[in-house]
Amino acid sequence: MHMDNPRYINREMSWLEFNARVLDEAADEGTPLLERLKFIAIFSSNLDEFFMVRVAGINKQIESGATKFAHGYNPKKTLKMLDRRVRTLVSRQYRYLEEDIRPALADAGIVICAYSDLNPSQKDKLKKSFQKNIFPVLTPVAIDQSHPFPVIKNGAVELLVSLEPEQGGKERYAIIEVPEILPRFIPVENTGQRVVLLPVEALIAAHLEMLLPGCEIQECGMFRITRDMDISIDEESVADLLSEIQVEMQKKGRREVIRLELAKGLSPKARRWLEKKLDVTPQMIHGINGLLNLKRLLEITSLPGFANLRDQELPPLSSTQLDPEKSIFDNIRNEGAIVLHHPYESFTPVIRFLEEAANDPGVLAIKQTLYRVSGDSPIVRALIQAARNGKQVTVLIELRARFDEENNILWARELAEAGAHVVYGLAGLKVHCKALLVIRREPDGLRRYFHLSTGNYNDKTAKIYTDIGLFGCDKLLADDLSALFNVITGFAKPPAWRKLLVAPFNLKERLLFLIEREVSFSTKENPGHIIFKINSLIDSDIIDALYKAAKRHVRIDLIVRGICGINPYHIEKSAAARIRVLSIVDRFLEHSRIYYFSNNGTPDYYIGSADIMPRNLYSRIEILFPIDHDNIRTELDTIMKFALQDSRKGRRLTGPNRYSRTIKAAAQEKTHSQIRLYKFYQQKIAQRQEEAGETPDITVFRTPPSSIKPRLGTDKKDE
Repeated sequence: MHMDNPRYINREMSWLEFNARVLDEAADEGTPLLERLKFIAIFSSNLDEFFMVRVAGINKQIESGATKFAHGYNPKKTLKMLDRRVRTLVSRQYRYLEEDIRPALADAGIVICAYSDLNPSQKDKLKKSFQKNIFPVLTPVAIDQSHPFPVIKNGAVELLVSLEPEQGGKERYAIIEVPEILPRFIPVENTGQRVVLLPVEALIAAHLEMLLPGCEIQECGMFRITRDMDISIDEESVADLLSEIQVEMQKKGRREVIRLELAKGLSPKARRWLEKKLDVTPQMIHGINGLLNLKRLLEITSLPGFANLRDQELPPLSSTQLDPEKSIFDNIRNEGAIVLHHPYESFTPVIRFLEEAANDPGVLAIKQTLYRVSGDSPIVRALIQAARNGKQVTVLIELRARFDEENNILWARELAEAGAHVVYGLAGLKVHCKALLVIRREPDGLRRYFHLSTGNYNDKTAKIYTDIGLFGCDKLLADDLSALFNVITGFAKPPAWRKLLVAPFNLKERLLFLIEREVSFSTKENPGHIIFKINSLIDSDIIDALYKAAKRHVRIDLIVRGICGINPYHIEKSAAARIRVLSIVDRFLEHSRIYYFSNNGTPDYYIGSADIMPRNLYSRIEILFPIDHDNIRTELDTIMKFALQDSRKGRRLTGPNRYSRTIKAAAQEKTHSQIRLYKFYQQKIAQRQEEAGETPDITVFRTPPSSIKPRLGTDKKDE
């Protein structure tokens, strides 16, 4: 394999380039300052998860003696490549933050200061605040023969203090955890126009004598660890999945350390002591020249005021397909099919659908899958109310949704206590599909209403993720959904699906068929056309089928936000020119999945929960469902067209795992797909009101304010 131009791009390296695109948003000249700071935080949050899961997984492969990844990649060589790229990106991140964003924020009235910058009056005020609000929460842990090295919390900022007891004796160490319950930044000054903030660890470090009285402080430095959180459970051998996951959650504080971040300033002696105690290798150590745990910069982005430093708000709009004076059931029955595109359109109708179902005397049963829900979920509250009202409520709640395990366990218990039938999934298969089925008695008999979606039933993420949901009552789709729930909750065999594509049963097979059908119709004069708008593309069989299609004149447009394993530059130029790859990273996380096949003039459209990854195709219950209504197809065409035309936030694949950059693309604002889509839905409302003879009552959209231009040059190292 030619590592510089492989047939398949390595999954981990592709993900890192996605996170590099996230980081580029922090350097974008046309993005407001607090939004740029937000992308600094998102980059760090993403990288934490990457280490906890992906790097941890590679380490396990190396420990097991594996010498090859999928597609011939060597785990040890891959880890070295990842390490080099991570260090380059983190260095760039801190350069953007320290040399550009922080100075610009200070000019705009938001100052992140050092303790040494404070005057005596400010220090005295903060000392009193420290004694009252912070000191009681802290627990310094001395380390000696009677005090063993403590369990260090995953992801927390820690202070390592070298000290000498007052009565003499050899140098000792103490560790002070900065509890995450404390605010990350302490206000020093806030006039409304100017805010001065001090990192909480700096305030703690300035008052060590209060925490360690009778000791002479020699030095103090900060560190942070990341642990292996790649939890694996043998589901076939456990009797109680919920209990087993709870046990694994309790063990997470002692899982293996895979990364040690050390802030600048620790002496070599203190570093060696800490490295030995944590049992880390040099490759795991990352020196940081700045603040640790940058994901908590999100606290600054939510400061009140400073509207000029944020994106203009785009409040969710009402749907033109829904009459608010009628019940959701009447709306669905009258329209036949209703589509909602979040966050441009409100998620409220989905909540209302469940709330109406919970209290409707005609509703007999509700069945729903839940993967990730919010902490105070109105969706779960409605399900609980339905169960208490005597409805037959069945909920598949996926306990293995990574990083949401504990939240889902809590909801599972509450639902069960309310009388719902709670199912935890299938052994060996995560249930990732998003499906809701309501069975209602009506004058003409039982009718099944449903909601299917590309995204989670989460009212919080519905405000920041782009997802598409479909309400309907189509009998064939309802039949398939009933069968799907029977497969999930019981021992039913998968049926011959009539409309749904369901992984791991027929979804991949059907996608390959649809690609091959496109090939069979395609000629040089009448080329076929395939469009995928997805989050990830890594399955080698699908990639091979796309290569073959391109060689047979099929035009292929791939809008892939994240991991993308296809490399058109590996095949001949004429075929490669027919494959266009685009990645959009913007204020809303692109999350919807749309599949389009031109089919010689009678196109097929599918949307759903599935990306093109082995885990989605083999190890999860996923669904794609067809879109048959012309008005909804036209809307999907608009979504895909705007994405493909986006030169403002759309990055084009320009080489093997290389993408164009948009940090100086503010002049392309007219192609900005997310802004164009919001205007599109505004115009739909205005048109509907005009047709009804009403005066349009919507806010005229204005272009988001431009931010202070960054001081970054076109550094060749960043290209």
